[in-house]
Amino acid sequence: MSYTLYAHPFSSYCWKAYIALYEKELPFEHRIVESAEAMADLRKHWSLGKFPVLEDEGVPVFESTTIIEYLDLRHYERAPLLPANAVDALDVRFMDRIFDNHVMTPMNAIVQEYLINREAPDQSRIEKGEAALDAIYAWLEVRLAGRSWACSHGFSMADVAAAPSLFYADWVRPIPETMPTLKAYRARLNERPSVARCIENARPYRGYFPPGAPDRD
Repeated sequence: MSYTLYAHPFSSYCWKAYIALYEKELPFEHRIVESAEAMADLRKHWSLGKFPVLEDEGVPVFESTTIIEYLDLRHYERAPLLPANAVDALDVRFMDRIFDNHVMTPMNAIVQEYLINREAPDQSRIEKGEAALDAIYAWLEVRLAGRSWACSHGFSMADVAAAPSLFYADWVRPIPETMPTLKAYRARLNERPSVARCIENARPYRGYFPPGAPDRD
């Protein structure tokens, strides 16, 4: 076993791969995709140049959710992130998609507007993204009631997806005080050692955040 991870510490999707590796305490070579050399090596595996990419002794694994499932199959005894029960596993996969598609996607859509024009972003598109986040926040406030983590399995792949998506979503559309359950869940995620490690590793890159990183977290 010899893992290499092509990723960036500030990337929300890369956090998912980092968290899985940290939870399982797996050693890996870290190739930060800021250098031309690292990107050239990444493209040898994945011509699209997207990251994260996990390399396992020359064999590439693409996409963050697939990387998590791959690591869970290889090292299930180390902090399993998907339950063995198929029904429970389906719920975890469902929540992984909820956080990626309905939190991460509108958050990234808002950020994208600032990448297009930082001085005068399209407010109508930003408002659309904010409305989508408001809707999913309300749904999550109900879903998470009485839970420590997103699913009954305990800390799982669903929470791995939740951590970066809620971390950055709260920067562009703060979770309102009227949703204490969701706010507490985000805080609980941020305190988990694997997530806290991602937060600290990303701290030097906060200037990259196009809307401007808030002075918190």
